[in-house]
Amino acid sequence: MLIGLWIRDVVLIEALDLSIGPGLTVLTGETGAGKSIILDALGLATGARADAGLVRRGAAQAAASAVFAPAPDHPVWELLEDRGLSYARDEDLVLRRTLAADGRSRAFVNDQATGVAVLREIGQALLEVHGQHETVGLLDARTHRPLLDGFGGLGPQAAAAREAWRRWSAAGARVEELRGLAVQALAEREELTLRLAELERLDPREGEEAQLAEERALLGASEKALAEIGAAREAFEGLSSRLAGAVRSLDRARERALSAGAGEGTAAVRRLAEASAALDRVLIEAQEAEAAVDAAADGFHFEPDRLEKAEERLFDLRGFARKLGVAVEALPSLRERFAERLRAAETSESALSAAEGDLRAAREGYLAAAAALGAARRAAGERLAEAVTAELGPLKLEKTRFRVAVEALAEERAGPGGLDRVAFEIATNPGAPFAELAAIASGGELARFALALKAALAGRGAGPQPLMIFDEVDQGVGGAVADAVGLRLRRLASEAQVLVVTHSPQVAARADAHWLIAMAGDGERVRTVVQPLAASEARAEEIARMLAGAEVTDAARAAARALMGA
Repeated sequence: MLIGLWIRDVVLIEALDLSIGPGLTVLTGETGAGKSIILDALGLATGARADAGLVRRGAAQAAASAVFAPAPDHPVWELLEDRGLSYARDEDLVLRRTLAADGRSRAFVNDQATGVAVLREIGQALLEVHGQHETVGLLDARTHRPLLDGFGGLGPQAAAAREAWRRWSAAGARVEELRGLAVQALAEREELTLRLAELERLDPREGEEAQLAEERALLGASEKALAEIGAAREAFEGLSSRLAGAVRSLDRARERALSAGAGEGTAAVRRLAEASAALDRVLIEAQEAEAAVDAAADGFHFEPDRLEKAEERLFDLRGFARKLGVAVEALPSLRERFAERLRAAETSESALSAAEGDLRAAREGYLAAAAALGAARRAAGERLAEAVTAELGPLKLEKTRFRVAVEALAEERAGPGGLDRVAFEIATNPGAPFAELAAIASGGELARFALALKAALAGRGAGPQPLMIFDEVDQGVGGAVADAVGLRLRRLASEAQVLVVTHSPQVAARADAHWLIAMAGDGERVRTVVQPLAASEARAEEIARMLAGAEVTDAARAAARALMGA
């Protein structure tokens, strides 16, 4: 719903701030007062075509802002999401545009700069314009299918078709994926087999590189340690026997001294004994040291070619890892992946066959759902044609014929919306062929036809209704036809917001809100002003003017009050 319109320097409007309520709002006033300028300003704010002629004379630029309060489930929020614009569903949506005197234009959505095309797209989601010179919304055939689905209550059938399309699309994507994998697997199978055989032969293990590197370092150090131990053992060779001989020689010298009469207490004998005891202790220590050296050598025992084998294994692992462009640590997991890919290559044909079966089933499901939706659309189209035809006579369009063309599309044009092209078509004269809506030559007739269609759709669940703008929909009609126009506008306004520029008192009398558009000032300071007519007396006076013309009579006032009470 449009809740506010802010206008600056647009044609004859210097500054104007309008608050708009729900229901039916009518704009009346003398010809040339500026009623259409307000619609032009709204069009400027919502992305309609605009040129520098909209800029008020002497102003640098024109500007207009439209403030909307869409429902939280309105499709416009998804549109903002798709266009990357920030928003909050519980806040107002502000569309703004400036137009410089040189024709340059800038567009904003919630104060975020955007393109005019995006602004127009958002505006088209929020309002429809039906008038003498322009119709926006209804002439777009893309809107006809959702309008028909809403009228016919075809939500469940449309949802079933969308879900069937999703399943078919997903099944198709799966088949394409498997086909691609099969082709890739076929090309890779020979290389995978070769690489896997090499990995199986190499049999890499988790953490093996670090273990081998540690073992190689240890073995290298062990070789050097054994060489040093060998040198030490050479030093011990013959040492014990020489020490033992020295002890025996000292003992014999002591015995000879004693035989020669030297006593135990003599210095020579005593020192020989001490020397012998000391050498005996050295002998024992030397024997213990030699045993320790032998034990140490035993601790460094390993296979003679163990170091060479470890280096060869490490070289093989690192060389193969370089060949595959991976780290040695990745070889065990790579082996598993190669095996998995080879198994996938071997089983891809069966998986592809199963997926193709699923695809055929999904296609049949979609075609059945689309056919059911198409049949329901054709039935709904006949009902809609009858409903619209019933509305045409009272609107002075009794010669116009209307139909809903539901054309079955080829399968290659399938989509989530089904297999139907839906178009609203008319024939304006007896015997004339049916054609698209743009074939209506008269803008007034097109506006009244739009009213008839909207009246037929009203209350039939056609989704969120946009703001509907009718610009002089009553042009060239009066009396009963104008009254029929007013009744239908009133009916539309019971479930949607409707804005009408009118010269018809029958239409104005049925308004929820009435704006009188007038000229103010003189000379070069002439400007358009808007006077909301809240009091019933003021409304009656304006409707009486519309009935009587320049001179308002009491009879016209009475007729105006009668229309307002009707």
